[in-house]
Amino acid sequence: MSSKPFVIAAFYKFATITDCLAVQMPLLALCKSNDLYGTILLAPEGINGTVSGTQSGIDVMIAHILTLPGCADLQYKVSYSDTSPFYRMKVRLKREIVTMRQPQADPSISVGKYVAAADWNQLISDPDVVVIDTRNNYEMSIGSFKGAIKPDIKTFSEFPDWFRQQQPLHDKKKIAMFCTGGIRCEKASAFLLSSGIDEVYHLNGGILKYLETIPVEQSLWDGECFVFDQRVSVGHGLNVGSYGQCTACKMPISDNDKTSPYFVLGISCPHCHLSTTEVQRARFSERQKQCEKAKAEGKRHIGPNLSRSKS
Repeated sequence: MSSKPFVIAAFYKFATITDCLAVQMPLLALCKSNDLYGTILLAPEGINGTVSGTQSGIDVMIAHILTLPGCADLQYKVSYSDTSPFYRMKVRLKREIVTMRQPQADPSISVGKYVAAADWNQLISDPDVVVIDTRNNYEMSIGSFKGAIKPDIKTFSEFPDWFRQQQPLHDKKKIAMFCTGGIRCEKASAFLLSSGIDEVYHLNGGILKYLETIPVEQSLWDGECFVFDQRVSVGHGLNVGSYGQCTACKMPISDNDKTSPYFVLGISCPHCHLSTTEVQRARFSERQKQCEKAKAEGKRHIGPNLSRSKS
């Protein structure tokens, strides 16, 4: 048990939820009454969320989710923080818990083979196995598994079209995929199976489970892992990483990026300084002033939502 006061629980489950609206409000009320913060997505295909709070609050929430149809075997990953990485509690209704727009890709019907973190190194070291990172390009930019193919995609919904254009991959018999927590590569595995790939594997629990359980000296991971909260990135042992995040464009930024003349706290960074307008920069500047004022007064400013969608 960690000495840090905040527990961060990440979870998802593909399950049939016939009345998402009936699930939404009781779940939101329960989370708020237990001082939980984060985002939970509900869709007819299941539930997906990352929430922070005390251990007791997290326990109450998980116990409630386990009672939902198809969620009795829900698994979740836990990490710890000195502060809450979220500012709000939201339970949102969506068409999909991870957007792909491919109805034939249904993990509840057909899914690839789950590979435990302990067995992942052996699998991806096989020269006959093609390894694909299913995350978005800004996530891959700060870390990935050595030798993995990195699709140039801005959102996960672009992955199907990207794969269809990779004709040489269509003849491969073994493809292994990974993502942050497991949800995207699980859905991608269903898509590849529907596309005729013979053997499809995906990392159970995602990169986070791998970094949590595999010692640094045995690791094939290179860099840090982008996460969708105020921590921005984590490393082995799920320790908070070295990256910050530009509040203008949401890109992860390194200490070296901060030395650039294009980096202005809260306003711009080397990734976005040419793409923002004067009106946007003025708005970002005012927002940064409000954040600094709140900090000086010892108040908690909600500020920008730094997390991106996992789509």
